[in-house]
Amino acid sequence: MSDITASLVRNLREKSGAGMMECKKALEATSGDLDAAFDELRKSGLKTAAKKAGRSTGEGRLWSCLSDDKKSGAMIGISCETDFVAKTPNFEEFLRGLAEHVLEHKPKDLEECLTQPWKGDGTVDTALKALVGKLGENIQIAQVACYEVADGAVQAYVHHDNKKGALVQVTSDKPDLEVMRDLCMHIVVFSPASLDRSEIDESLVEREKAIIMEELSGKPAEIQEKIMGGRLEKFYAGQVITEQPWVKDDKQTVQKVLQATMGDGAQLTGFTRFEVGA
Repeated sequence: MSDITASLVRNLREKSGAGMMECKKALEATSGDLDAAFDELRKSGLKTAAKKAGRSTGEGRLWSCLSDDKKSGAMIGISCETDFVAKTPNFEEFLRGLAEHVLEHKPKDLEECLTQPWKGDGTVDTALKALVGKLGENIQIAQVACYEVADGAVQAYVHHDNKKGALVQVTSDKPDLEVMRDLCMHIVVFSPASLDRSEIDESLVEREKAIIMEELSGKPAEIQEKIMGGRLEKFYAGQVITEQPWVKDDKQTVQKVLQATMGDGAQLTGFTRFEVGA
């Protein structure tokens, strides 16, 4: 067996992020072969991740990044078991790195993100499982989103608790990033369900109608029709973001604020609300 020197152990530790004893054991098992030992640690990490996969993840963090020209942006959310782990350098490094990865590679969804190559070594999923092995907790990528716009801008906001946030995309020839940041805050507060009425599940609309009709039972038909129309408008205003009262002035809708500040052609073309540890 080759001599397992302190220098060799240190090299493996720097490469893998694993503990000193784990690195020494992996090197001993592979007769001092650094690359083989690294693979051993990765396999061990995969086994650890499988064992911990069912454990509750009530903590976590969000991270966002924007391109210099604000034409594209990404946000990701990673959940874990404890706030202690969420504050560790390894967790924070992976968090920032994943946000930058999503901004660069623009996966269409979480499933695609997990299968993408990660820094020339394995995939995002294997890197995640290696992190689980290092930190000893169940860690999951909860959400990923990225937007890119030719005419307009992308903006992001992460709440001070680092657990709630939003990413938005607006088309406009004069985008206002401060208003767009307020829009992200609005999304965090009001949790809109859709971009427009067509996106609302018809079954939800029918359920709302049924509830209203039950309350209106016995009233004349013309009164029922009038009240139904008004109640449905309130329902849509609670669900559709552009119809919601603006977070900073409830006498204006989101759409009116966007048009007043960014031009009549301004349009919210995408949004994602994030939350981890809920």
